[in-house]
Amino acid sequence: MTLTGCVDYYEIIAGTKVAVCRNAIDNKTVATAIAATRTVNGNDDPFVVMNVSTIMAKVIQWQRTMPRVAPCYAVKCNDDKVLLRTLADLGMGFDCASKAEIEKVIGLVGPEKIVYANPCKTRGFIAHAEAAGVKRMTFDSVEELTKIKQNHADPSLILRISVSDPTAQCQLGIKFGCDPETVAPKLLQQAADMGMNVIGISFHVGSGCNEPATFRTALEYARGLFDLGISLGLSMTLLDIGGGFPGVDTAHISLDACAAVINPALEELFPLDSCPDVEVIAEPGRYFACAAVSVTTNVIASVKVPASRITEKADDVNRDGYMYYMNDGVYGSFNCKLFDHYQPRGMPLAEHDADEPRFPVCVWGPTCDGLDQVEESSVMPRLYEGDWLYYPDMGAYTSVAASTFNGFDKPKTYYFIDEATLGSIVRKADSAPRG
Repeated sequence: MTLTGCVDYYEIIAGTKVAVCRNAIDNKTVATAIAATRTVNGNDDPFVVMNVSTIMAKVIQWQRTMPRVAPCYAVKCNDDKVLLRTLADLGMGFDCASKAEIEKVIGLVGPEKIVYANPCKTRGFIAHAEAAGVKRMTFDSVEELTKIKQNHADPSLILRISVSDPTAQCQLGIKFGCDPETVAPKLLQQAADMGMNVIGISFHVGSGCNEPATFRTALEYARGLFDLGISLGLSMTLLDIGGGFPGVDTAHISLDACAAVINPALEELFPLDSCPDVEVIAEPGRYFACAAVSVTTNVIASVKVPASRITEKADDVNRDGYMYYMNDGVYGSFNCKLFDHYQPRGMPLAEHDADEPRFPVCVWGPTCDGLDQVEESSVMPRLYEGDWLYYPDMGAYTSVAASTFNGFDKPKTYYFIDEATLGSIVRKADSAPRG
């Protein structure tokens, strides 16, 4: 990568070359430099940019906003090895859902910083967790409780309850979590009767939560179940408030909005003076991964069509519209559109004059599947074959599920960090015990 005026030297993080810049720069600046070099070299492949400095900025924001809640990053959101290593160096724990995810982080942190947060595990994966030293794991049924007892000699169990935000981007309560009123008390009693070590309660309000008040409801249920567990002789010391935190703050939802509900609820329901031994953790994924990553694609075809074909308005039949075909799509980086209910919105990488005409456009991926449509109806300037499109905030549930369907390779990722942030991460890693 040639980034004249941007990169001063390189460092190796997680076995990967990371560009180091003396001063802080943004993703679009780096993407523009990469695209310029690629254009000169006749390389029109799509590419990804990850700003490692953004990851640290998100960690700092979390610690300032919810200092009592220790985040355990949800590996399923984005398992990029530079991202995982950076979060580990900054003291994060990890939420894993499989043997493979545990293997990705077990060398980065000790097993005590891993939560096996899948309430429905295979027997072999439970045995693997025991061999790896991972004890903390969730359950939400008597069947899972029995399975764990048969395959792990010393688990520390977390009962997952179902309390969902019905407006969340991705619903999880329909699949996991037991009813907090009718089922959860029976499972705590069953665990106590079986001599199982239940250490706490977990919940997940839904990935991409839109109603922070749901956290308050879940915490109230958790408080009641803590009291019941204690009365049954269980060592209730862990509260896991799950995920659902936004990757990018908006006028509607932000980390501050979530914290405005969570912090006072914790103070009221789990006050430090009477609950000094209760550890509070969360399982954020998109919060840490989303904003650090951008995707840049190349327009491989630009086709003029009646605007009515895009807008579906008969009055637009005599207006021009365009269908842009690019070399990454929903089977690649933009699978978030299908799997995460996310609607990506791109922009031309090059600057366009404000008075330049805009047209109705739809944006297609490169495969032969009609499902491969990234943007159904947007407004953009006139673009031509060879132009670049830029998509910000593309780190969550994108590359982790990308495929090579129809023979299209996954985009190459470029990493960069500013020098001051690199120094802070190195100092933090050097001062922390390593698992």
